[in-house]
Amino acid sequence: MNQSLFIVWRESVEALLVIGILHAWISQQAERGRAMTFLWGGVALGLLLSGALALTILFAGEWLAGAAGEWFQAALVLLASLLVLQMVGWMRRHGRTLKSDLQQAAGNHLNRNGGLGLLLLAMLAVGREGSETVVFLYGLGMHKQGAALWQFALGGALGLGLALLTFMLLQAGSRLLSWRHFFTFSEVLLLLLGASMLIAGLDRISGQLMALELPEQVYAWFGDALWDTSAGLDDASGLGAVLANFAGYRAMPSLATVAALAGYWAVVVLWLRRSPPAVSPCAS
Repeated sequence: MNQSLFIVWRESVEALLVIGILHAWISQQAERGRAMTFLWGGVALGLLLSGALALTILFAGEWLAGAAGEWFQAALVLLASLLVLQMVGWMRRHGRTLKSDLQQAAGNHLNRNGGLGLLLLAMLAVGREGSETVVFLYGLGMHKQGAALWQFALGGALGLGLALLTFMLLQAGSRLLSWRHFFTFSEVLLLLLGASMLIAGLDRISGQLMALELPEQVYAWFGDALWDTSAGLDDASGLGAVLANFAGYRAMPSLATVAALAGYWAVVVLWLRRSPPAVSPCAS
């Protein structure tokens, strides 16, 4: 529930930010009535695009049974982990100029083709956030059933409501909640969640490798635990479960798990060093 709440909250705020920037700019234009129609039409098409992707992934997951389904799900979880790095890096690089870039693109599209380009811009912006949300939620919730699935869905609904409230507070210019604070906090949680999804995908791959005829060394890398901390911090309950869900903690990690986490955080450090910290996208 907490994972889905955070993902929907974070992605929805970013989508609302893009819509808000375009809406504020259109409100100042002479043909704002017509432009608004294209804006909201693009938002609707972006949501439909995200919904179509969700249905495609769900049908593909149902169609692929057995080992093929496991590999498909593992690939999606690993893709979600990579998307976290891409998303954090993209916002760090473009956060300073997001407002001016969107306004310039909207102006060019409105002047050149009478608004169809503006519709496409809004559709791609919303579709991008929605598609990332779909991949993240599928990766996090694909193993949930029954009551756990309903809690996961409830978390997503609460995340959407929290996103609307957060966006209003951010737009109001609250000293306690600024765009800088929002992106810093959500960036940290996203990176931790990316590590969790990476290990979840690795767990699925490890399970499939154990069923294949491979050299004994491979089984040792992916199956043998390097240590066991379950007596003090079990990853199935309490604080250990929270760390497992949000950071990829394992009480009995294999060599592959430790290497994957070390490699992930090494990439994160290098990635962040190349990108300046995100600032308010509404400042420019």
